[in-house]
Amino acid sequence: MRMRKLGHTDIDVSLICLGTMTWGEQNSEQDAFEQLDYAVDAGINFIDAAEMYPVPPRAETQGRTESYLGNWLARRGRRDDLVIASKVAGPGNGLSYLRGGPRLTREHILEACESSLERLQTDYIDLYQVHWPDRSTNFFGQLGYQRNPSESMTPIEETLGALNELVTEGKVRHVGLSNETPWGTMEYLRLSRENNWPRVVSIQNPYNLLNRSFEAGLAEFAHREGTGLLAYSPLAFGMLTGKYLGGKWPEKARLTLYERFSRYTGDRAADATRAYAELAHQHGLSPAQMALAWVNSREFVTSNIVGATSMDQLKENIGSADITLSADIVSAIEAIHDEFTYPCP
Repeated sequence: MRMRKLGHTDIDVSLICLGTMTWGEQNSEQDAFEQLDYAVDAGINFIDAAEMYPVPPRAETQGRTESYLGNWLARRGRRDDLVIASKVAGPGNGLSYLRGGPRLTREHILEACESSLERLQTDYIDLYQVHWPDRSTNFFGQLGYQRNPSESMTPIEETLGALNELVTEGKVRHVGLSNETPWGTMEYLRLSRENNWPRVVSIQNPYNLLNRSFEAGLAEFAHREGTGLLAYSPLAFGMLTGKYLGGKWPEKARLTLYERFSRYTGDRAADATRAYAELAHQHGLSPAQMALAWVNSREFVTSNIVGATSMDQLKENIGSADITLSADIVSAIEAIHDEFTYPCP
């Protein structure tokens, strides 16, 4: 398994990161243990979770994913061998049951971190991320910024100040962002410089062949500021496997079960997916492995977060780390991208 540095830290993380958001909803604790055992044996040392997981979020299941991971860590005794990432939720996503509606205030962040540490059964989190901004801005599914004159925004200074407290106390080693924009990233970096607070070391945003919006404004930050991409949804919730083409809706598949992920199911997304799938087959690759290998090849990507509901899916996804795409395939991918530049925001 190839390793890459996490920002400007001394931490090496595996090119493939094990995502966990299905644990507790589509996957049982036994499934989670099997996935973890296989992933760690395959050389993966990077595990990503969040306080709101599993997804879709529900009050009845909130925190279950971290609990599964914590139980595995306690039983296997592998905590020091792994880089554990988690996230604190901001407002939105219907999470009124979480702290009465989560915000990125000092009080909420400190409380959230304590709860995550308890569920994870650990004294520290290696990478603690802000799950999404506490302000009106772009988000997945919407590329165009729309000003909200009545917004209620927690100052980024308060958010980063609270994260600094957690780092100072040794409860968090490094901090990162998720679903963030260039402006937000700039503010975090500015405040870290002015206050000698922790620097952001990563940005976890959606990135795949159907959504390359990270390239427009954040890829340069990744290179120049050491805020590499932790790419989530690299298969566009399974769309890029090609299994939904031709009007198919496989039983128990994520897009079949949950309407909240419909942003990858439009006509242009299907047309683009068909073109990518045909290209993969022409070169003897599965559509999933070509899509993942392409994400793996991007210089600004620190780690590619893969998730799976079955072991066969997980093995195929992890196997993408061993695939190197030829120059001809990459050139053909760019030609398809020119035709379908933003099929999904």
